[in-house]
Amino acid sequence: MKFADAAWLSAHLGTPPIAHVTSEPVGNGLVGTSIRFTLTYETPTAEAPASIVGKFPATDPTSRESGAFLRLYLRETSFYRHIAPLVKIRTPRVFYNDYNPETHDFVLLFEDLAPARGGDQLAGCDISDAATAMREIAGLHAPLWGNPIIDKFDWLTLPQPETQRLVHLVAPVADMFQERFANTLEPDVMQAVMRLKPMGETILFDQPRVRTVLHGDFRLDNVLFDAKGGQWPLATVDWQTVGRGCGTQDASYFLGAGLRVWDRAAHEQDLLRIYHDQLVQYGVHDYSWEECWRDYRKHALNGLFMAMFSAISVARTDRGDEMFLTMARRHAQQALELNAFELW
Repeated sequence: MKFADAAWLSAHLGTPPIAHVTSEPVGNGLVGTSIRFTLTYETPTAEAPASIVGKFPATDPTSRESGAFLRLYLRETSFYRHIAPLVKIRTPRVFYNDYNPETHDFVLLFEDLAPARGGDQLAGCDISDAATAMREIAGLHAPLWGNPIIDKFDWLTLPQPETQRLVHLVAPVADMFQERFANTLEPDVMQAVMRLKPMGETILFDQPRVRTVLHGDFRLDNVLFDAKGGQWPLATVDWQTVGRGCGTQDASYFLGAGLRVWDRAAHEQDLLRIYHDQLVQYGVHDYSWEECWRDYRKHALNGLFMAMFSAISVARTDRGDEMFLTMARRHAQQALELNAFELW
């Protein structure tokens, strides 16, 4: 970013004057640009960070337009202002946070959580890492479980007209997905995607019995294991899709996308038990295991929906295609095995 020079960073971080800055891209974000800045100070101090991470809008016009329409930039900057202090999930400390509602420009400067072990959406993760993720995401859901304060944050959801517009886009987006990947995806997976066409309103206007704050895109590319050199078992980043709804949706999405199909089928109930037990330990006592398991199965469709919609809504890349196809395959298998369509 041209404006993120030494003087600009010094002013917005409140540090001693920065003598030199080097930068490198980090992460695999498709709707935002993340940069690690390594800082050298004219007069070093123990408190001044040696490196930070900055996040900015996507440079690709299509991705940026999607980020603005879906309120992704507003959501992320608002999450760090209003919700991060209220929940128990680990997120980076923010040094500077700015959003322009007219241009949809934004800047986030936060602590660098390196060294850490990044998740890999394509490779998947092992059962131990998945268990860590289940414990951590409960720390997001439990503190605001059924709390009416989340209804005061209108940025957590799209206005009804925009949501209705998305409903009307589901069928054409599914057709575009089919046209793009018809020769790549297996027929049973594509058939599952196409079964979503008449379900846009049902899914997008779903009202769970109890709502909480959910990440909305809780997957391996958005988490860091052993963050800050092992000080934290896991940290979660990329809060552009934060919303309100059924918290178990995050658990279903992570396990469906992040585990290889055979691992997920063999271990998902045990892993979901870890999530449910953690909710209970945090004080959630009105959510039975039976309801949790049913919601987990039902929301397998959200991952399939996300894979289909995201593939068409952001700039196309080779890695992006591979990621969305992997997600579609894993979530389709998850949904079919768990009878998710029938539950809806």
